[in-house]
Amino acid sequence: MREIPVILESTLTCPHCGFKATETMPTDACQYFYECKGCGVLLRPNPGHCCVFCSFGTVPCPPIQAGGGEDGCCAPV
Repeated sequence: MREIPVILESTLTCPHCGFKATETMPTDACQYFYECKGCGVLLRPNPGHCCVFCSFGTVPCPPIQAGGGEDGCCAPV
């Protein structure tokens, strides 16, 4: 069985202004906060999501990609 590589870059889209920024995701922790580089609003995960990448990114965080689900990632906010 082949292991699928984890993607470490995700493009976040601000729900307030639509600004997009490609960021490298941390592999050792979830990122709960992200300051939009367009409008400065502080993004937080949507209910049920573990991080801003799962809520606003094009690619979910590394633990979710690896198939860990909620148990393999931080507890939902």
